[in-house]
Amino acid sequence: MIKLSNLNFGYNKKSLLFKNLNLELKVGHIYGLLGKNGAGKSTLLKNMAGLVFPTGGQCSVNGYNAADRQPAFLQDLFFIPEEVYLPPLTARGFVDSSGQFYPKFDHAVFFEMLTEFDVPTDKMLSKLSFGQQKKVMIAFGIATNTSLLIMDEPTNGLDIPSKVQFRKIIAAAFTDNRCIIISTHQVRDLDSLIDTVVVIHDQEIVLNKSLEEISDKIIFSTAAHANKGGILYQEATDFGVNTISINNAENYSKVDMELLFNAITNKSKAVTEYLN
Repeated sequence: MIKLSNLNFGYNKKSLLFKNLNLELKVGHIYGLLGKNGAGKSTLLKNMAGLVFPTGGQCSVNGYNAADRQPAFLQDLFFIPEEVYLPPLTARGFVDSSGQFYPKFDHAVFFEMLTEFDVPTDKMLSKLSFGQQKKVMIAFGIATNTSLLIMDEPTNGLDIPSKVQFRKIIAAAFTDNRCIIISTHQVRDLDSLIDTVVVIHDQEIVLNKSLEEISDKIIFSTAAHANKGGILYQEATDFGVNTISINNAENYSKVDMELLFNAITNKSKAVTEYLN
Protein backbone atom coordinates (compact mmCIF):
# COMPACT_ATOMS: atom_id res chain seq x y z
CA MET A 1 0.00 0.00 0.00
CA ILE A 2 2.52 2.63 1.20
CA LYS A 3 6.25 2.08 1.14
CA LEU A 4 8.85 4.69 2.07
CA SER A 5 12.32 3.64 0.95
CA ASN A 6 15.33 5.60 2.24
CA LEU A 7 13.25 8.79 2.10
CA ASN A 8 15.12 12.06 2.51
CA PHE A 9 13.29 15.34 2.85
CA GLY A 10 14.12 18.87 3.89
CA TYR A 11 12.64 22.30 3.28
CA ASN A 12 16.15 23.50 2.53
CA LYS A 13 19.31 21.77 1.35
CA LYS A 14 21.25 22.41 4.54
CA SER A 15 18.86 20.76 6.97
CA LEU A 16 17.06 17.45 6.41
CA LEU A 17 13.88 16.75 8.33
CA PHE A 18 14.00 13.06 7.37
CA LYS A 19 17.04 11.01 6.41
CA ASN A 20 16.86 7.44 5.10
CA LEU A 21 13.33 7.03 6.46
CA ASN A 22 11.76 3.59 5.89
CA LEU A 23 8.15 2.66 6.58
CA GLU A 24 5.51 0.24 5.30
CA LEU A 25 1.78 0.65 5.84
CA LYS A 26 -0.90 -1.77 4.61
CA VAL A 27 -4.60 -1.80 3.86
CA GLY A 28 -6.92 -3.15 6.53
CA HIS A 29 -5.51 -0.91 9.26
CA ILE A 30 -6.30 2.37 10.97
CA TYR A 31 -2.92 3.89 11.80
CA GLY A 32 -2.39 6.51 14.47
CA LEU A 33 0.60 8.71 13.61
CA LEU A 34 1.87 10.26 16.82
CA GLY A 35 4.58 12.81 17.43
CA LYS A 36 5.30 16.06 19.16
CA ASN A 37 4.50 19.37 17.48
CA GLY A 38 7.19 19.96 14.91
CA ALA A 39 8.18 16.29 14.71
CA GLY A 40 7.32 16.14 11.01
CA LYS A 41 3.94 14.39 11.05
CA SER A 42 2.34 16.76 8.55
CA THR A 43 5.38 16.67 6.29
CA LEU A 44 5.38 12.88 6.30
CA LEU A 45 1.70 12.78 5.35
CA LYS A 46 2.26 15.33 2.57
CA ASN A 47 5.00 13.12 1.13
CA MET A 48 2.54 10.22 1.06
CA ALA A 49 -0.08 12.39 -0.66
CA GLY A 50 2.37 13.71 -3.24
CA LEU A 51 2.06 17.28 -1.99
CA VAL A 52 5.78 17.66 -1.29
CA PHE A 53 8.61 15.81 -2.97
CA PRO A 54 11.51 13.94 -1.37
CA THR A 55 15.06 15.03 -2.04
CA GLY A 56 16.13 11.40 -2.05
CA GLY A 57 14.59 7.96 -1.87
CA GLN A 58 10.99 7.25 -2.79
CA CYS A 59 7.45 7.17 -1.48
CA SER A 60 5.35 4.54 -3.26
CA VAL A 61 1.55 4.32 -2.87
CA ASN A 62 -0.32 1.47 -4.54
CA GLY A 63 2.63 0.99 -6.84
CA TYR A 64 2.73 4.65 -7.92
CA ASN A 65 5.51 7.08 -7.15
CA ALA A 66 3.64 9.67 -5.08
CA ALA A 67 5.76 12.54 -6.41
CA ASP A 68 4.55 11.83 -9.98
CA ARG A 69 0.94 12.64 -8.95
CA GLN A 70 -0.57 10.48 -11.68
CA PRO A 71 -4.39 10.68 -12.04
CA ALA A 72 -4.86 7.03 -11.05
CA PHE A 73 -2.88 7.74 -7.88
CA LEU A 74 -4.78 10.93 -7.00
CA GLN A 75 -8.27 9.52 -7.51
CA ASP A 76 -7.68 6.73 -4.98
CA LEU A 77 -6.50 8.84 -2.04
CA PHE A 78 -7.95 11.72 -0.10
CA PHE A 79 -5.99 14.03 2.16
CA ILE A 80 -7.60 16.19 4.85
CA PRO A 81 -5.16 18.88 6.00
CA GLU A 82 -5.13 20.39 9.47
CA GLU A 83 -6.26 23.76 8.13
CA VAL A 84 -9.22 23.67 5.75
CA TYR A 85 -10.52 26.40 3.46
CA LEU A 86 -13.83 25.74 1.74
CA PRO A 87 -15.24 27.68 -1.22
CA PRO A 88 -18.40 29.83 -1.22
CA LEU A 89 -20.58 26.90 -2.27
CA THR A 90 -23.32 24.89 -0.61
CA ALA A 91 -22.64 21.24 0.22
CA ARG A 92 -24.48 20.24 -2.97
CA GLY A 93 -22.41 22.64 -5.06
CA PHE A 94 -19.20 21.39 -3.49
CA VAL A 95 -20.05 17.78 -4.25
CA ASP A 96 -21.06 18.59 -7.82
CA SER A 97 -17.76 20.37 -8.47
CA SER A 98 -15.34 18.10 -6.58
CA GLY A 99 -16.96 14.68 -6.15
CA GLN A 100 -16.56 13.90 -9.86
CA PHE A 101 -12.79 13.51 -9.38
CA TYR A 102 -13.39 10.36 -7.31
CA PRO A 103 -14.93 7.46 -9.29
CA LYS A 104 -16.37 5.76 -6.20
CA PHE A 105 -17.80 8.90 -4.59
CA ASP A 106 -21.04 8.18 -2.70
CA HIS A 107 -23.39 11.18 -2.56
CA ALA A 108 -25.76 9.48 -0.14
CA VAL A 109 -22.99 8.73 2.34
CA PHE A 110 -21.76 12.35 2.19
CA PHE A 111 -25.13 13.84 3.10
CA GLU A 112 -25.75 11.13 5.67
CA MET A 113 -22.49 12.06 7.39
CA LEU A 114 -23.40 15.75 7.36
CA THR A 115 -26.70 14.89 9.04
CA GLU A 116 -24.89 12.86 11.71
CA PHE A 117 -22.50 15.76 12.26
CA ASP A 118 -25.42 18.20 12.40
CA VAL A 119 -23.97 20.37 9.62
CA PRO A 120 -26.46 22.48 7.61
CA THR A 121 -26.46 21.66 3.90
CA ASP A 122 -28.08 24.85 2.64
CA LYS A 123 -25.47 27.36 3.88
CA MET A 124 -22.33 28.51 2.11
CA LEU A 125 -19.49 26.34 3.33
CA SER A 126 -17.19 29.35 3.60
CA LYS A 127 -19.58 30.86 6.17
CA LEU A 128 -19.53 27.82 8.46
CA SER A 129 -17.43 27.71 11.63
CA PHE A 130 -14.00 26.07 11.46
CA GLY A 131 -15.31 23.00 13.31
CA GLN A 132 -18.21 22.60 10.89
CA GLN A 133 -15.91 23.01 7.90
CA LYS A 134 -13.71 20.28 9.34
CA LYS A 135 -16.76 18.01 9.59
CA VAL A 136 -17.62 18.70 5.93
CA MET A 137 -14.12 17.62 4.87
CA ILE A 138 -14.26 14.50 7.01
CA ALA A 139 -17.64 13.57 5.52
CA PHE A 140 -16.34 14.25 2.01
CA GLY A 141 -13.22 12.16 2.62
CA ILE A 142 -15.26 9.20 3.82
CA ALA A 143 -17.65 9.51 0.85
CA THR A 144 -14.80 9.35 -1.69
CA ASN A 145 -14.36 5.65 -0.84
CA THR A 146 -10.68 5.91 -1.69
CA SER A 147 -8.42 3.07 -0.59
CA LEU A 148 -6.22 5.60 1.24
CA LEU A 149 -7.65 8.24 3.56
CA ILE A 150 -5.13 10.55 5.24
CA MET A 151 -6.18 12.95 7.99
CA ASP A 152 -3.90 15.51 9.60
CA GLU A 153 -5.11 16.53 13.08
CA PRO A 154 -8.77 15.94 12.12
CA THR A 155 -10.10 16.49 15.65
CA ASN A 156 -8.65 19.99 15.98
CA GLY A 157 -11.61 22.34 16.10
CA LEU A 158 -14.09 19.65 17.13
CA ASP A 159 -15.87 19.81 20.47
CA ILE A 160 -16.04 16.76 22.74
CA PRO A 161 -19.38 15.38 21.41
CA SER A 162 -18.11 15.80 17.84
CA LYS A 163 -14.92 13.91 18.67
CA VAL A 164 -17.04 11.01 19.89
CA GLN A 165 -19.04 11.16 16.65
CA PHE A 166 -15.82 11.28 14.66
CA ARG A 167 -14.55 8.05 16.21
CA LYS A 168 -17.86 6.28 15.56
CA ILE A 169 -18.06 7.49 11.95
CA ILE A 170 -14.49 6.49 11.10
CA ALA A 171 -14.94 3.07 12.68
CA ALA A 172 -18.12 2.53 10.67
CA ALA A 173 -16.48 3.67 7.42
CA PHE A 174 -13.45 1.42 7.78
CA THR A 175 -13.16 -1.70 5.60
CA ASP A 176 -10.47 -4.30 4.98
CA ASN A 177 -9.80 -2.67 1.61
CA ARG A 178 -9.02 0.71 3.10
CA CYS A 179 -6.01 2.21 4.83
CA ILE A 180 -6.72 5.13 7.15
CA ILE A 181 -3.92 7.25 8.61
CA ILE A 182 -4.72 9.76 11.33
CA SER A 183 -2.10 12.07 12.79
CA THR A 184 -2.55 13.81 16.10
CA HIS A 185 -0.67 15.18 19.06
CA GLN A 186 -3.85 14.76 21.13
CA VAL A 187 -3.27 11.09 21.83
CA ARG A 188 -6.53 10.42 23.65
CA ASP A 189 -8.54 11.44 20.58
CA LEU A 190 -7.46 8.19 18.89
CA ASP A 191 -8.17 5.98 21.87
CA SER A 192 -10.30 2.95 20.91
CA LEU A 193 -10.15 3.87 17.22
CA ILE A 194 -6.73 2.92 15.84
CA ASP A 195 -5.27 -0.58 15.67
CA THR A 196 -1.64 0.33 14.94
CA VAL A 197 0.61 3.01 16.43
CA VAL A 198 3.29 4.78 14.40
CA VAL A 199 5.50 7.19 16.35
CA ILE A 200 7.85 9.67 14.76
CA HIS A 201 10.47 11.16 17.07
CA ASP A 202 13.86 12.77 16.56
CA GLN A 203 13.49 12.47 12.76
CA GLU A 204 12.93 8.72 12.90
CA ILE A 205 10.08 6.23 12.93
CA VAL A 206 10.75 4.78 16.36
CA LEU A 207 7.65 2.59 16.57
CA ASN A 208 5.29 0.87 14.12
CA LYS A 209 3.39 -1.78 16.04
CA SER A 210 -0.17 -3.01 16.36
CA LEU A 211 -1.90 -2.56 19.71
CA GLU A 212 -2.02 -6.35 19.96
CA GLU A 213 1.75 -6.63 19.55
CA ILE A 214 2.27 -3.92 22.15
CA SER A 215 -0.06 -5.46 24.75
CA ASP A 216 1.58 -8.86 24.24
CA LYS A 217 4.97 -7.49 25.25
CA ILE A 218 4.27 -4.81 27.86
CA ILE A 219 1.66 -4.13 30.51
CA PHE A 220 0.27 -0.81 31.70
CA SER A 221 -0.74 -0.31 35.32
CA THR A 222 -1.39 2.28 38.02
CA ALA A 223 -0.54 1.67 41.67
CA ALA A 224 0.07 3.60 44.87
CA HIS A 225 3.72 2.57 44.69
CA ALA A 226 5.62 1.15 41.74
CA ASN A 227 7.06 -2.34 42.01
CA LYS A 228 10.70 -2.58 41.02
CA GLY A 229 10.60 -5.68 38.86
CA GLY A 230 10.50 -5.32 35.09
CA ILE A 231 9.60 -1.63 34.95
CA LEU A 232 10.56 0.04 31.69
CA TYR A 233 9.05 3.45 32.40
CA GLN A 234 7.15 5.18 35.18
CA GLU A 235 5.66 8.57 35.91
CA ALA A 236 4.10 9.93 39.07
CA THR A 237 0.55 11.32 39.09
CA ASP A 238 -1.81 12.66 41.75
CA PHE A 239 -3.34 9.17 41.93
CA GLY A 240 -0.20 7.09 42.20
CA VAL A 241 2.41 5.85 39.75
CA ASN A 242 1.69 4.89 36.15
CA THR A 243 4.05 2.22 34.90
CA ILE A 244 4.98 0.32 31.76
CA SER A 245 6.41 -3.09 32.59
CA ILE A 246 7.55 -6.22 30.81
CA ASN A 247 4.57 -8.55 30.43
CA ASN A 248 6.23 -11.61 31.94
CA ALA A 249 2.97 -13.12 33.19
CA GLU A 250 1.28 -12.82 29.77
CA ASN A 251 -1.50 -10.73 31.23
CA TYR A 252 -3.57 -8.31 29.18
CA SER A 253 -3.92 -4.59 29.74
CA LYS A 254 -5.37 -1.89 27.52
CA VAL A 255 -2.64 0.10 25.81
CA ASP A 256 -2.37 3.51 27.44
CA MET A 257 -1.30 5.47 24.37
CA GLU A 258 -0.66 8.66 26.29
CA LEU A 259 1.67 6.89 28.71
CA LEU A 260 3.34 5.05 25.83
CA PHE A 261 3.81 8.31 23.94
CA ASN A 262 5.26 9.99 27.03
CA ALA A 263 7.69 7.12 27.53
CA ILE A 264 8.93 7.36 23.95
CA THR A 265 9.21 11.14 23.76
CA ASN A 266 10.76 11.56 27.22
CA LYS A 267 13.98 9.97 26.01
CA SER A 268 13.15 6.59 27.53
CA LYS A 269 14.70 4.19 25.02
CA ALA A 270 13.93 1.14 27.16
CA VAL A 271 10.33 0.90 25.89
CA THR A 272 11.09 1.26 22.18
CA GLU A 273 14.11 -1.02 22.38
CA TYR A 274 12.05 -3.72 24.09
CA LEU A 275 9.12 -3.40 21.68
CA ASN A 276 11.39 -3.46 18.63
